[in-house]
Amino acid sequence: MKKDKSGCGCEVFGKCGACQTLNLDYEEELSLKMKREIALLKRFGHIEEILPSPGGEEGKRPLGYRNKAQYLFQYNGGRINMGLYRSSDGGLTRVDRCPMEAPELASVARTVRKLIEPYGLKVWDGRRGTLRHVMIRKGFATGELFCALVTKGGLFEKAQEFADELAGRHPELKSVSVIANDTDTPLFMSGEEYVLHGPGYIWDELFYQVNPGATELLYRKAAEFAEIGPDSRVLDAYCGIGTVGIVAAKGGCGSLEGFDVSEDAVRDAKKNAAENGIGNAVFSARKDGAVKADGEKRYDVVLADPPRAGCDRRFLGSVLRANPERLVYISCNPETLARDLEILREGYRVKAIQPVDLFPGTYHIETVCLLSKLESQPHIEVKLNMSELDLTKAEKKATYQEIKDYVMEHTGLKVSSLYIAQVKEKCGIIERENYNKPKSPDAKQAKCPPEKEKAIRDALKHFGMIEGEK
Repeated sequence: MKKDKSGCGCEVFGKCGACQTLNLDYEEELSLKMKREIALLKRFGHIEEILPSPGGEEGKRPLGYRNKAQYLFQYNGGRINMGLYRSSDGGLTRVDRCPMEAPELASVARTVRKLIEPYGLKVWDGRRGTLRHVMIRKGFATGELFCALVTKGGLFEKAQEFADELAGRHPELKSVSVIANDTDTPLFMSGEEYVLHGPGYIWDELFYQVNPGATELLYRKAAEFAEIGPDSRVLDAYCGIGTVGIVAAKGGCGSLEGFDVSEDAVRDAKKNAAENGIGNAVFSARKDGAVKADGEKRYDVVLADPPRAGCDRRFLGSVLRANPERLVYISCNPETLARDLEILREGYRVKAIQPVDLFPGTYHIETVCLLSKLESQPHIEVKLNMSELDLTKAEKKATYQEIKDYVMEHTGLKVSSLYIAQVKEKCGIIERENYNKPKSPDAKQAKCPPEKEKAIRDALKHFGMIEGEK
């Protein structure tokens, strides 16, 4: 057994490339992500403290949070190895179980590996063979599993018997399919599908990102920002299977429209809207992403959840022309988010920036932003004497990361968000209860040591959040 150097049960950290921060504790990982957000987005406004992934609220990195796994197979001296794809060189890192995934996923993949030879199936090696990889997904709310056997050439001999035995060994496996991949892309999943067991899909309450718990946090925040009312006209841009718009419009809206480049995703969006009782939803497949503004204003709220490359420039231009009241932008890449916010500044101001950690163990971070349109209002010029102005505590607000950095720079002490929250509470600064509330009444919680409390108080004074000299 190889020694685990990451401290989280991963024996291949640094080799597979999927995770980059397992050598840090979770508090350090969140601090690293906040620094990145501050560096890129602070010029647009205040950045709220990052929301940790569920299970990580008390500094522990969540494990088993991923609801999707894709395992490849490869011959090694006659033995069939199973592992994860290395995007760096296209190779395979041998992995029997990833601690970031729900454990059932690897269990199904291992069974597939065991059945390959008994059913006369050959692994695709780039020139010959059939089985390319296996994909398994879990519905966290229902416990249902879906398995897709991705092959070269589609169906194979004894495919039905293979699927029947696989499902028999895993009763929670509600659907098994074979999906053809005749391309040169290793993990391609859009070929013809042959459903061999079950309906070809599984049910879940929220099934869009690989971390369902954190995705719910993200989308609830987006819905809160959107403030959709019974008469609101809503556009869900880059809608995928419609999850963002459906969550935001669940309480009712005047109309919901969505678009995406994928026709398959749009078909699923229509089904999901119907299943959730949203009868006034219209989804379409298109590439231009134009926000229509013919006649009177077409939309009150635009929701945008683009890929990592960010929004299409034509889309941003059409948003500025259409001039909806609010834009809620969900981003998986703060670099492209900063670029797009700079463009949108022409007609909008950023009112809120909320990072959410969807991918513990990695550098990736999601951010939801609320933008409201600029109003042209009459103004008068007045002369103000700055010495007469009294900045209130609420007007001077530092992030947890800025407080941590100040303490480290001036005292060399490392302080946690929990300690900062405790000191803020003593000083009468109201905090969200998640910062300092234990999970159970009997839970013991570390108290901030006196020397760290003094350092935190000095930082609060420096940032003008409590009375005192800078």
